Amino acid sequence: MNCLVTGGAGFIGSHLTERLLERGHRVTVYDNLSTGREEFLKDARSSDRLKLVKADILDMESLKKNLAGVDMVFHLSANADVRFGTNHPDRDLQQNTIGTFNVLEAMRANGVKKIAFSSTGSVYGEAKVIPTPEDSPFPIQTSLYGASKVAGEALISAYCEGYGYQGFIFRFVSILGERYTHGHIIDFFAKLSKNPAELMILGNGKQKKSYLYVKDCIDAIETATEKSSERVGIFNLGTDEFIEVNDSVKLITEHLQLKPELKYSGGERGWIGDNPLIYLDCKKMRSLGWAPKSSIREGISKTLAYLQSHPHLLQEANS
Repeated sequence: MNCLVTGGAGFIGSHLTERLLERGHRVTVYDNLSTGREEFLKDARSSDRLKLVKADILDMESLKKNLAGVDMVFHLSANADVRFGTNHPDRDLQQNTIGTFNVLEAMRANGVKKIAFSSTGSVYGEAKVIPTPEDSPFPIQTSLYGASKVAGEALISAYCEGYGYQGFIFRFVSILGERYTHGHIIDFFAKLSKNPAELMILGNGKQKKSYLYVKDCIDAIETATEKSSERVGIFNLGTDEFIEVNDSVKLITEHLQLKPELKYSGGERGWIGDNPLIYLDCKKMRSLGWAPKSSIREGISKTLAYLQSHPHLLQEANS
């Protein structure tokens, strides 16, 4: 199969690229390298079945050109910065919603009919049903990021109905693991590397979050795209557990052998759009034979070990 992975040089995308190459597929990585890194493709680039295109999904002509002959698109390119969404509201619109439209139109121009899409558990907002299943009613959106992903999902489902596409929509919890460069673990680790005596925590520390190890995430994407025959398959991806931010902080500080003074900004939300409880029902994904192999605690430990062996990522986070 000939695949194109948008955001294929990013955290999740680079792992997916490696998996596709391991399975014998040809892969075009399409990435503007704004957050993706060529270093993440170091192993993948040893394959003669990999092609790296340094371009933006807002460049429609480039997308059309590079989708020629492709069998399936894995669309992972996005702005994933939920926390600062209100500081630059057009970024989610451009990179997430319009970017997804461009991918769908470039697919239509080339007769490509299959797309896998990285959505988010944030689309559920502050859900009333816990754990939250895929058919849970959508509440009022609480983040521009979540709203942009809802729009992307809607476009994909409409193209599936209107043009005969098959879509796979994955609603992730936060992903952990090697090549992790964005989120609370690197934020806390970077702060502690500057000042090991104190740690500022946004909110009250009692927010409950679910996380998933990156290789378990890739296993799920592979399983669903191989086994599901739905026109529009929507799948929650997460573990059957969650963890308080305070407990996550404890794991991090114990791993680093630190005992900082903890300070809080207060309130049950750390920022506008922060969800105090994210816990997804993943029975549908499990019904296909998938189950995560790593717990949240193991995922945090693997992420910390990776960051310790790549100190330049901490330096960049601090800068």
